[in-house]
Amino acid sequence: MNPNLCTKRAVVAASADRRNRLSTRAGVVPLMAALLWVLTAVVGNPAAAQARQAPGSFADLAEKLLPAVVNISTSQAAPQRPQGSRPELPQFPPGSPFEEFFKDFFDRQQQDQPQQQRKATSLGSGFIIDAKNGLVVTNNHVIQDADEITVILQDDTNIKAELIGKDTKTDVALLKIKTNHPLTAVTFGDSDAMRVGDWVLAIGNPFGLGGSVTAGIISARQRDINAGPYDDFLQTDASINRGNSGGPMFNLNGEVIGINTAIYSPSGGSVGIGFAIPANLAKQVVAQLRDYGKTRRGWLGVRIQAVTPEIAESLGLQAHKGALVASVTPGGPAAKAGIQAGDVVTKFDNRDIGESRRLPRVVAETSIDKSVPVEVWRKGKAVTLQVKVGELEAAEESGLLAAVPDEQRRQPQQAPAPKQTEALGLKLTGITPELRQQFEIKPELKGVVVTEVSNNSTASEKGMRPGDVIIEVGQEEVRKPEDVATKIQKAKEQGKKSILLLVDRKGDLRFVAIPLGQG
Repeated sequence: MNPNLCTKRAVVAASADRRNRLSTRAGVVPLMAALLWVLTAVVGNPAAAQARQAPGSFADLAEKLLPAVVNISTSQAAPQRPQGSRPELPQFPPGSPFEEFFKDFFDRQQQDQPQQQRKATSLGSGFIIDAKNGLVVTNNHVIQDADEITVILQDDTNIKAELIGKDTKTDVALLKIKTNHPLTAVTFGDSDAMRVGDWVLAIGNPFGLGGSVTAGIISARQRDINAGPYDDFLQTDASINRGNSGGPMFNLNGEVIGINTAIYSPSGGSVGIGFAIPANLAKQVVAQLRDYGKTRRGWLGVRIQAVTPEIAESLGLQAHKGALVASVTPGGPAAKAGIQAGDVVTKFDNRDIGESRRLPRVVAETSIDKSVPVEVWRKGKAVTLQVKVGELEAAEESGLLAAVPDEQRRQPQQAPAPKQTEALGLKLTGITPELRQQFEIKPELKGVVVTEVSNNSTASEKGMRPGDVIIEVGQEEVRKPEDVATKIQKAKEQGKKSILLLVDRKGDLRFVAIPLGQG
């Protein structure tokens, strides 16, 4: 599923309306009984009544917050037609006198009206977090590729803004405005303290209308909408529309607990499904942009995947939790600390890793050069290692993320003649020069090639394809088809329900757990 920014669309299913009617007599007695039950519950439990009661009005809170919310207008130079080019002429039959007429007309128009550079504009929202220094927070996609950025205050004062820094991974940007105009600022709150059902206010610039206030509740937490590596969105039913991007979401204390960023909608308007970047993630990014003009995130140097129930069973984990290490970056912090492919990270710096997508955020929030304990599950037991956290941006700039270990640069010996073995619904063979060329297998890669996958096999259901190279079976290396068959038989004798394969697909490593006992 792809995220839809406040300026994009996504198709969602709409449930059919249902009408309920009460008959004049049959519905009266049950209805009165229900009302009596509710009154009894409320009187007998004042706390429950208070929890269900909506605020009488948001007017005082909105009046206090509106001056801190700004509209953001951006402009960008539109591409020009090449010099001497003309608009496309209407289609006429060859030799028609109209063809020459329109050609002369467009040529005269270009000579009489010099071409002017046009501007493409867009609108969004933002909020002031530092009145003294004029710092404004918004979404990166609001100001992306802009040549000019203008901040518009509540009283319609227009101020040119300077871009301090931006972060594409979390879609956060920080602006600075210089003015003698008095500014009002708001502060970040604790988004982790927000519960599903809590009231929130969203203020922004929908459809360019200016400061608009909507109210709703937190509908869900920790939403992953595939917008980036650190997805942890708050979901709300407060109306968020085109132009609300970058605006704040407030709790009832007037603290910013989210930055409105994305919606799902069949029409571009609100259908009650909006997403906000949680404040606890955003304020760390904003602090780094303010101090350095860029982000400085912690880096571990691993590529991870989710732990499925089959993978957990094959590794002897009692619960399918943690982050499975698919590969380790050579020379990175994890490699230096001894973390290996096949390890499952269950704790990082004494923080539980319940699911794989939590690990990147926890690592990113960790101070660079800090030495932290990392607990991994390795071959049936927990192992604790000490890792010195690196810097993600420095690794990207240096090209370390794309580094190849020395042992992988060496050319392998000539592969043996192919010998096919069928296992788990897979037809396997050794690697030959012909297969390397056919399936684009890297010269340094060793393992067993999948040449066929049975249509009705569990391997097919798990996504195995011809051309996949099996590197490990049960966390042990394999070099020929017989190795795979032997390890599968051994796992069956040990009573295992599934077996874990490490598979390379055109350079992309991943673990695949395939149930045993089915072909």
